[in-house]
Amino acid sequence: MNISDGQFKTSSVGDIAVSETNTNIIYVGMGEHAIRGVMTTYGDGVYKSTDGGKTWKNVGLEKTRHISDVVIHPTNPDIVYVAAQRTEDRVSEDRGIYKSIDGGKTWTKTLFVDQNTGASSLSIDVHNPFILYAAMWEHRRLPWQVRSGGNGCGIWKSEDGGETWKKINDGLPKLMGKIGVSVSRANPERVYAIIEAEKSVAGLYRSDNGGKNWTLQTNNQLITARSWYYMEVFADPVQADVVYVLNAPMTKSIDGGKTFTTVRVGMVIPTTCGLILKIIKI
Repeated sequence: MNISDGQFKTSSVGDIAVSETNTNIIYVGMGEHAIRGVMTTYGDGVYKSTDGGKTWKNVGLEKTRHISDVVIHPTNPDIVYVAAQRTEDRVSEDRGIYKSIDGGKTWTKTLFVDQNTGASSLSIDVHNPFILYAAMWEHRRLPWQVRSGGNGCGIWKSEDGGETWKKINDGLPKLMGKIGVSVSRANPERVYAIIEAEKSVAGLYRSDNGGKNWTLQTNNQLITARSWYYMEVFADPVQADVVYVLNAPMTKSIDGGKTFTTVRVGMVIPTTCGLILKIIKI
């Protein structure tokens, strides 16, 4: 059932987050963040629902255009973070990590690298929500140029609820492109990062000490091949050694990121008789 038509002013969605303590509270960050030549329209900020999606209100950040992640505090849904990637074709001040402590009524930008660098990923430690990890990505896509990487790329950590941030790149490649980051619920010292870089050093990195240093687990090109479009990482909520990388295809590791196998996914295939759900192996 569609719950947004007639209320959202734009159609492209970057991320959706539901409060764990009050599932009637939903935040939606607008604007597809996969930088593709055929990407859909930009977004118009953040929408919020307090009645399980029946009604929606735009709560600001209209200029962010493309939002990669929305993260809600695990016990206080009035505290919410937005990772703003922003537009791919021009410089902008409307990039970085934004924080609200009043349910989206007001926003503060707490992490900003530069006008070319947006936030590609954001993850919170649910056991200690003062700790957050943010991935920053310097990129540009123009009709005549595609550029990913630069001095702005890196992973940042906050230990005070996103008020201040420190760069934590020990063990990561010196020159990086797009980055995804995910902290484990099963073991909050375990943090995974999927890194676009030169082939020999691109791949899945892991930290076992809260990001103090990182180690490359695998440079399997399968998990970084289409980084601009799909590359994201998600730590399993129960098993610390299980991690998923979303690329083309979707992959899973059960040994802490050392090896990956493809995961069968469902796809809806249109037919003349309606919609048929098929399970296909990619």
